[in-house]
Amino acid sequence: MFRKLTRLFVIKTRIEAFAIIYAIAVGAVTRGLVYLHQYPGISGKMLFAACTGSVFMAGGKLLDATRGPRHRRASLRRVVARARTFG
Repeated sequence: MFRKLTRLFVIKTRIEAFAIIYAIAVGAVTRGLVYLHQYPGISGKMLFAACTGSVFMAGGKLLDATRGPRHRRASLRRVVARARTFG
């Protein structure tokens, strides 16, 4: 029974990842608006940007995690090849 419950919290497809990214984004914007009201001026805007910026980092990780292992190996090869040309 516990195993069935834990399977509900596993992100299997990119569509599920996009739905979770959307939910994170809505929460981040809501929190950012609270920061704008609590801290007027540049400090509130910087906190708002930090909240929304975290969505990009989390979203990228979620989307990378839902790709297949073949795609991850290919993208890793491209990164290593680029590092060799610059290094």
